[in-house]
Amino acid sequence: MNEDHSRKRLGRGLAALIGEIDNPPAEKQEVIHADRTVPVEFISPNPHNPRRNFAEAELADLAQSIREHGVVQPVVVRPSQATGRFEIIAGERRWRAAQRAGLSDLPVIIRDVDDKAALELAIIENVQRTDLNPIEEARGYQQLMDEHNYTQADLGQVIGKSRSHVANTLRLLRLPSEVSDLIVEGALSAGHARTLVNVEDPAGLARRIIEEGLSVRQAESLSAGGDSPGKSRRASAAEKDPDTLSLERLLTDHTGLKVTINHKEKGGDVRIAYRTLEQLDELCRLLQR
Repeated sequence: MNEDHSRKRLGRGLAALIGEIDNPPAEKQEVIHADRTVPVEFISPNPHNPRRNFAEAELADLAQSIREHGVVQPVVVRPSQATGRFEIIAGERRWRAAQRAGLSDLPVIIRDVDDKAALELAIIENVQRTDLNPIEEARGYQQLMDEHNYTQADLGQVIGKSRSHVANTLRLLRLPSEVSDLIVEGALSAGHARTLVNVEDPAGLARRIIEEGLSVRQAESLSAGGDSPGKSRRASAAEKDPDTLSLERLLTDHTGLKVTINHKEKGGDVRIAYRTLEQLDELCRLLQR
């Protein structure tokens, strides 16, 4: 009970704990002052930071801004008793850009937190600032679930997202690396990628989506087995009312599997597609609950 309460507080109290560290202060907002400055070589990145990709163009722009205006918002760090150095909790992009700008010292806010809190803050801070690509976000969620026994509901409360958003994001981890790379590169959106989770050849279908510039709806049609996205989409729209389509999406989000509802005047059927025995086992556990 206390643990659940602390998790809820963490999401709401993030700004209080580490400050509005990456939001430029408004005209009437008080500027957050650093605790001290630390040589950049005494600061190390967080090895568990969910963010792995730093765009070169963004780093170059930020480095130029730092040359002109300095580091406006301090980097949040925690002390390392073993090495005498500091590990970044939030602000690795500024740390990297500051080195490019030639700074020898960096303003920091020091927070003495444990590994669990550092990981939570790193993930929450990046998610709230939408700095993570969908794959990084999914891996961060999975890491919290694996290492700290979070449920999808816990994550939704802490990061301020719906449970269905968390479930949909985690589904992306089922995709092969070839498709994941396309998501990281920005060639394939998360919406397109979610339609590929349960198909036999996700990589081949991903290439077709990109080459033909298909919409998410058209990708859903192909994933369901249709060869003509436009025609299948129109037929589906004509056969199913918006409420049925909305319910299909809701159940798909909740189960993580493709759910199809065929509703007729006197009854109908619900189809749930799975690809592996592990997915079937998970579905059985969900239905039993």
